[in-house]
Amino acid sequence: MSSRYLVLYAFPRESSGGDAANGDGSEQRLGVSVGRRVGGAVVRNRVKRLLREAFWSVVPPASGDHDYVIVARPDTADLAEREGAAGFERDLRGLTEQLTAKREGRPVTDEPPAETGNAP
Repeated sequence: MSSRYLVLYAFPRESSGGDAANGDGSEQRLGVSVGRRVGGAVVRNRVKRLLREAFWSVVPPASGDHDYVIVARPDTADLAEREGAAGFERDLRGLTEQLTAKREGRPVTDEPPAETGNAP
């Protein structure tokens, strides 16, 4: 699923009979990719920190049935500066709702979450 600022991938985890070090533990895993187009190193690290914080507040690590990867698009730094973690939480909440609807076979709306910004 994607929005103007983020792309969220969910990968189902296979349950093999190995140990937790091989990836079959019950904890979800999160990967974050923030490219150089987003900004300098300081900006990219701030975006990654805010994305991790927002993700774990939106998707609690209750079930380990999926692993997630978040890819930040170039405009992500603007959202981080303007709204911080709250903007990411809103965006991720919309993306996770789309993923849930897709998994459950409900119609998926491609509309991004309503922006509550500084509209003139």
